[in-house]
Amino acid sequence: MPPAHTGASTTVAASTPSFPAPEPRSPGRPGYRRMSFALFAAGLATFALLYSTQALLPAISDGFGVTAGQASWTVSAATGALALFVLPLSALSERFGRTRMMTWSMVTAVAVGLLVPFAPNLEWLIALRAVQGAAIAGIPASAMAYLAEEVKPKALVGAIGLFVAGNSIGGMSGRLVTGWAAQAWGWRGGLLTVGVMSLLCAVAFLVLLPRARFFRPASLNPRAVGRTVAGHLRDPLLVRLYGIGALFMTVFGAVYTVIGYRLAEEPYALGQGVIGSVFLVYLVGTVSSAAAGQLVARTGRRGALYLAVTTTALGLLLSLSDALAAILAGLVLITAGFFAGHAVASSSVSRTAKSGRAQASALYQSAYYLGSSAGGTLGALAYHWAGWGATAGIALLAVAGVVSITLYGSHAARAERRSVHLAAVAR
Repeated sequence: MPPAHTGASTTVAASTPSFPAPEPRSPGRPGYRRMSFALFAAGLATFALLYSTQALLPAISDGFGVTAGQASWTVSAATGALALFVLPLSALSERFGRTRMMTWSMVTAVAVGLLVPFAPNLEWLIALRAVQGAAIAGIPASAMAYLAEEVKPKALVGAIGLFVAGNSIGGMSGRLVTGWAAQAWGWRGGLLTVGVMSLLCAVAFLVLLPRARFFRPASLNPRAVGRTVAGHLRDPLLVRLYGIGALFMTVFGAVYTVIGYRLAEEPYALGQGVIGSVFLVYLVGTVSSAAAGQLVARTGRRGALYLAVTTTALGLLLSLSDALAAILAGLVLITAGFFAGHAVASSSVSRTAKSGRAQASALYQSAYYLGSSAGGTLGALAYHWAGWGATAGIALLAVAGVVSITLYGSHAARAERRSVHLAAVAR
């Protein structure tokens, strides 16, 4: 109880109540676990929605009577829209707040996800998927910035790791759930199942996410953003990293957009649920991306990239076999190589950018998802034209592009070291 006043002589000093300044969140501190689970749910929901049609492409082709190339636009439209909107939405989050941007993006993506199963034709389905991809674009960059502001630096890697785990598990589970649900209720039932699952994740996100305590609104200055972006695009190393990310994702998009068609046809004739289960191979990628840091420590960044592209290329060559076991083994190698290469390239972007890291990462994500969009469409067109061999050929060309960029980077680094050495000798 407060002390009683004993008389009129008692003087109450006017003072401003002081409260301890909030501390960034860390494991064991209040709100950290809620925050982690909220962002895990966000990552799971959004990436389940983003790739929800990929495992269903053969069924969508049959349902609408369209080719693989036409059906592939249900994936490419979503990833392409994400690539186009991630940079402007990341800039808007600087002005209006991370939590507000994530909330509106999540609500919009889930609402559209519940409409997608009722699309009357392919054109409407593609249009809805494009809107969904644009909405999802507001989540990744905002989530990373939210964590960087709210979490202690020592705990940041673990917090981001949990969000990325939600992304990968969401991408895998979305394909897995749609596959088995479609086998029971058709492709529309599969998409509706993912929509309901994402709705539950969105509710968990909205209930659990703590309010931002360290966000400070910044003025929205398009010219300043433009200068930062232009500076990144003039940096040769960053441009090479963007190219590597795009080309790796071209491989991945081509392979996983088309593999369902190949396995649904003779001589395999696998059911929709079994085809969806193929995406469990993603778990291999979770392991290889986690091991990428140790790989870089042992071989250097370029050595790790060479190992990643070699593994990917071997997987593509192995997938040319007609034996189902060889195809699955090839998928394992492709997935392991892709995730390792992506982890090396994406982490190098943050290390290379000296300022404007949010814009540098957003540019990488744009290139990455444009690669996914291009790979899915080109891979499907190639398959329709000449079968799996043509799809693998497109992917191998992208691998050759990664090798060329990496070799050029090695040559440029040696030339720079030689120039510095000669300048030092001349002094």
